[in-house]
Amino acid sequence: MGKGAKIARRTFLLGTATVAGGFAVGWYSLEQPYAFPLADELPRAITPLTAYVLVDARGVTLITPRAEMGQGATSVQAALLAEELDVAWDEIRTDPGPPAPAYYNAAIVAEGMPFAATDDGWQAGVARGFGKTVSKLMGLQITGGSSTVPDAYDRLRQAGATARAMLVAAAANRLGVAEDQLTTRAGAVVAPDGTALPYTELAPYARRVPRPRNVALKDPADWRLLGKPMQRLDIVAKSTGTARYGIDEWAKGMLHATVRTNPRRGGELNGFDASTAEAMRGVVKVVPLPGGAGVIADNTWRAMQAAQAIEFDWGPAAHPATTQALFDSIAGAFTDDAQDSRLKDDGDVEQALAQGADITAEYRVPFLAHAPLEPMTAFAWLTDRGLEIRAGTQIPRFAIDTAAELTGLPKDRIVLSALPMGGSFGRRLEDDFIAQAVLLARVVPGRPVKMTWTREEDMTHDFPRPAAIARGQGRVEGGRVAALDLSIAAPSVSASQMGRLGLNPLGADTAIVNGAWDQPLAIPHYRVTGYRAPETVPVSSWRSVGASGNAFFHECLLDELIHAAGADPLEERLRQCTHAPSRAVLEAVGEMSNWGSPLPEGAARGLAFCLSFGVPCAEVVEVRQTPRGLRIARAFAAADVGRVLDPVNIENQMHGGVIWGLGHAIGAALTYADGRPEQENFDTYPAMRITECPEIMVRALETGDTVRGIGEPTVPPAAPALANAIFAATGQRIRQMPLDREVRFA
Repeated sequence: MGKGAKIARRTFLLGTATVAGGFAVGWYSLEQPYAFPLADELPRAITPLTAYVLVDARGVTLITPRAEMGQGATSVQAALLAEELDVAWDEIRTDPGPPAPAYYNAAIVAEGMPFAATDDGWQAGVARGFGKTVSKLMGLQITGGSSTVPDAYDRLRQAGATARAMLVAAAANRLGVAEDQLTTRAGAVVAPDGTALPYTELAPYARRVPRPRNVALKDPADWRLLGKPMQRLDIVAKSTGTARYGIDEWAKGMLHATVRTNPRRGGELNGFDASTAEAMRGVVKVVPLPGGAGVIADNTWRAMQAAQAIEFDWGPAAHPATTQALFDSIAGAFTDDAQDSRLKDDGDVEQALAQGADITAEYRVPFLAHAPLEPMTAFAWLTDRGLEIRAGTQIPRFAIDTAAELTGLPKDRIVLSALPMGGSFGRRLEDDFIAQAVLLARVVPGRPVKMTWTREEDMTHDFPRPAAIARGQGRVEGGRVAALDLSIAAPSVSASQMGRLGLNPLGADTAIVNGAWDQPLAIPHYRVTGYRAPETVPVSSWRSVGASGNAFFHECLLDELIHAAGADPLEERLRQCTHAPSRAVLEAVGEMSNWGSPLPEGAARGLAFCLSFGVPCAEVVEVRQTPRGLRIARAFAAADVGRVLDPVNIENQMHGGVIWGLGHAIGAALTYADGRPEQENFDTYPAMRITECPEIMVRALETGDTVRGIGEPTVPPAAPALANAIFAATGQRIRQMPLDREVRFA
């Protein structure tokens, strides 16, 4: 969060703004920018030029509106601004700012268009431009899809450069010196004679300077921060245990709460008996909620104990009750009526396979929970002045909309402070937990309430990554892959998730096939078809979304075909690859892993590639057979992000993605019985343990021409690289996850 107090409420922002000489500045990519957030409420002492840089007598505060979930979003946004503004890294204060349409994410809709990232044709360009326009018109302030860096790269640098230009102009007017004779350094404008005017001193003058347009940006060769190792702004707080998350929020007189709702998603509540709970020590109220009840008490433990004492009569789930029945529903979607997309259809697959396929296979991936370490939690405080919400959220403006509907308050009387999160992986793209906190706060007006889920509530009330089934076949000729036909059936993440936000996505759901249809391979006869399975369990985005399972389908089928052709997995992928950055990451991972060199007896390597979120990523996993089972010894990953802004954070994110992908591939699955998830805690839903973690080597390339994010792209290739390594070591093809159903891991 940086070195300053976060701007938690409008009153606090106004307090900082009343210092004489403050001013705010930012930049917008479209011609008609939104007004500066809080413009109508700011006193004359602060001039709302634009939205990202606040300078007052206390120093510089950088507005970083993309949510911090542990991925380093706050630091990278601050660095983009600070680089052009020329402020010292150790003097930066950051704040997420108020939820506002000015902070729309221009990249998130643009990247969801049904065009491959490698498609630079005019239609793709028009579609992406349309997506940016939609994002702006809707004011979509969303964090997700590895879009923070692509969205912020130009925007925030322009904001910093604009602020710097205004400060230089103010100094030039004050000193009577030409602007081109002035430089900036560490939060000050420096004159030729060495005189340094601090930004704080220049602020009263800068607010009178017209905002310049088309300011020049620094040459990357002159960067002080970007491209170099940076210490994340939150690293000290996290290392010393002083970082504050939503679960740490506190206010005088605060009450504590938790909830229990029907673990069978969509099931009714027939009734409950709370007499025992209401008589327990510290309980203030038991509150009926949709599908269950909440308990308000004087501390969290007592609230949770009382909630467990409530006797509920739950109704049945609104979806098939067992894992098998859910997969049967998905399998039934392989029909012409359920076809959702066919975005890849090269050559003549039917003709190529007319004489029979060399490989025919079915693959499956399970439902997966998000399971962030910090369970869902939110703070709500309803008074006669309005409603205050404090929560970790990726969709702050949607959360305000929901709160307005629940309370009847106008939106301008609802203030939401976006807090750092102890993980999300897509779970906090939902606002159900915030809605519950608001409902609880309504029954104790004037008292702040912090609502915290138990781990069991968090697991059983997730919106998981959907299960999916793929059916593939292919043919080889002359030692090469000649045909690949892949059909994928899955419920629609877009329809489920966007529907809960009140949006109605049109057209095909590309998430069903992303990470499969858009791969840069010149297979002569190549087809990928998506089938939309019925909505059953409500699902949502999970780290790398559809590509998380589709890379497993695509790369395992491709590996089977390459083996049938008698070709080398790396050489055949390189031969088929049509995209230079993708070839570069394949070559890099081959070099890193010493692909093709001899290995000790019982050891083997597996390779997989996936282009997702515009980032080509190739991974090699090395396994070794031991008396205790199969051991993942080493993993190698190479990805091309176009421009490395912080090599330390890139390395951390790549490591994290590999661990996330491998850990879930080994042993994670959300299974259903009697209409509810069977996994309720980490004892039955395991994450990768440190003793299981391999040595991981990563490399970030910069050959691409577009800046990309890295939070998700290293996840998809991990599982298929491991599965392909298992085949290389044992001769056993595993076509469903988790892999430990068929292999014992050491």
